[in-house]
Amino acid sequence: MNAMLIDAGGRLAKTVVPDPVRREGEVLIEVHAAAVNRADLMQCDGNYPPPPGWPEWPGLEVAGIVLEPPDSSRFRPGDRVCALLGGGGYAEKIAVPEGMVLPAPDGLSMEEAAAVPEVFATSYLNFVIEAGMKAGDTVFVQAGASGLGIAAIQLAKCAGCQVVTTVGTPEKAAFVRALGADVVVNHRTDDLGAALDANPPDIVLDCVGGSEFGALFTKIAMRGRWIQIAALGGARSEISLDTVFRKNLRLIGSTLRSRTNEMKREVLRSLEREYWPKFASGAIRPVIFRVLPLEEAAGAHGILRRRENIGKVVLRVR
Repeated sequence: MNAMLIDAGGRLAKTVVPDPVRREGEVLIEVHAAAVNRADLMQCDGNYPPPPGWPEWPGLEVAGIVLEPPDSSRFRPGDRVCALLGGGGYAEKIAVPEGMVLPAPDGLSMEEAAAVPEVFATSYLNFVIEAGMKAGDTVFVQAGASGLGIAAIQLAKCAGCQVVTTVGTPEKAAFVRALGADVVVNHRTDDLGAALDANPPDIVLDCVGGSEFGALFTKIAMRGRWIQIAALGGARSEISLDTVFRKNLRLIGSTLRSRTNEMKREVLRSLEREYWPKFASGAIRPVIFRVLPLEEAAGAHGILRRRENIGKVVLRVR
């Protein structure tokens, strides 16, 4: 089969590799679409290797058709599915533990279904399991026009929360307001600290970090939970610890990719039970910015590196 491997220079190259061999308890999937995530860029840069046992090429979420299910599976050959992966989605086939495979939500195209597992599972894991999100909470989401940001805003609004978010352009600001964000901060022109002073968040989902993190962290509400999932703006900052213990704050480091398959299965089954009907009704949906063929994976990465996208970039495999 064809897959997009990373060469010694960090470039993606279409390469013929052996077909995957389904192991016990795995579902063999014919991949039709694979969504692109910033973690894929980090892997190309040599900073985010796949967990043991997963293919060496990138790709954390796919949609496709079941070729071979395990015995006594809820899936049958020909079923439309989407799947969360530890890696290996940029290819024509993938073998996945059954617990990380879900029925494709009704009404979604393959490209849309491929854009669901990673970002919606990440949002659910951090908001619901890590932070205990509830109606009435104020939630702050960094990078609201990204694929993850769009998923996080929708889940928070469905839960009855107020949403504060950041963007980098007026076009992105208008988009996230239409999506339901209550307070939108252009990080290039607006004062984020003042916005958080006026709207102290109970929960923060942050992929940025950076030197401003310490000052912003102390602005969250009493017993607030700040969840750090990446540090795209830099990994070093300074925190005032007296504020941390006076306000009973929690800083939680979290990544989905490093979780056990059992934990991922728990997250995915809860997500399916609680949110698949909302996908079917149209109450929430993935937003696709652009679809490119698998061979143009490098171009897809360029879109994310330049921060051009509003929503997900997806690779069409077949």
